[in-house]
Amino acid sequence: MKVLTFGVFDYFHYGHLKLLERCKQEGDFLIVAVQKEEEIKKTKPNAQIMYSTEQRMEMIAAIKYVDSVVEYTQVDEDIKKIDFDIFIVGEDQLHAGFARAVEYCKANGKQVIYLSRTPGICSSDIKKDKLK
Repeated sequence: MKVLTFGVFDYFHYGHLKLLERCKQEGDFLIVAVQKEEEIKKTKPNAQIMYSTEQRMEMIAAIKYVDSVVEYTQVDEDIKKIDFDIFIVGEDQLHAGFARAVEYCKANGKQVIYLSRTPGICSSDIKKDKLK
């Protein structure tokens, strides 16, 4: 089974590693979609991006649980272009684009799994502490 998850992964941390490990446990092939830098800036104009899209993709590709890395712009559009069986969504991925992606999955026979965050770890909090 091909598993798909989406994320920014700008400040890669232990919580991300555990997420990818848990994703891989749900299938035998893990595809990770990394959001393009330009799109992050569109939705979060004040975001302080630490790594380019290419750098983030390279880091994700180096993780032993990951079989394929692709870039994406909008989750609800790009999900339609990827061959997968299971869509894994983080519990904090609640915006409208993810809701539309979940609806696409349900309408097209794709399984959807929600995973909780790794307790005590948040990218935004880490970045705030590091950038002070």
